[in-house]
Amino acid sequence: MTTPNTPGPTPSQTVGPFYGYALPFTGGGEIAPTGHPDTVTLHGRVFDGEGRPVPDALLEFWQSAPDGSRAGAPGSLRRDPVNAVVLGRHGVDFTGFGRVATDADGHWAVRTLQPHRSAPYLSICVFARGLLHHLYTRAYLPDHEPDALLTSLPVERRATLLARQERTGVYGFDIRLQGGTTEETVFLDFH
Repeated sequence: MTTPNTPGPTPSQTVGPFYGYALPFTGGGEIAPTGHPDTVTLHGRVFDGEGRPVPDALLEFWQSAPDGSRAGAPGSLRRDPVNAVVLGRHGVDFTGFGRVATDADGHWAVRTLQPHRSAPYLSICVFARGLLHHLYTRAYLPDHEPDALLTSLPVERRATLLARQERTGVYGFDIRLQGGTTEETVFLDFH
């Protein structure tokens, strides 16, 4: 409750498109160690409600390691010692975290390892112009047993969370921000 002398909370504001300024970093999509033999690529596009690509979205990814750990690799991000500019990852450790911007065609890509069967998905956070709050979703890679969330969804909605295998080690996963002419991706609500 606010009084005439006490300001209330500031309402959410539409943000962006300015994510490309400071948040993406070199190697942001390289979640797996460089040259790891079990690396897989997950890629796709972000579409708006009209089915048009979103050229300035930012996506963050989190996942468990193949052994089930969720700690990532602290200290794997390198910075220039003089000006603190991010130089990129050191390329040795599995980080469990990635951040990428979409390109002019709404495309994005990450290189990672298969998640553990206890959490058979990559968690994705979507930031984009026009969104007052970021959105959360999941990408489930094939060849994993579905978890409770996935099995709780109707089959047609479940399909929006399933990555499709394009060839060995390469999976496609598009994110649709609204229904419009196409099927909206299932988004999760966290409180």
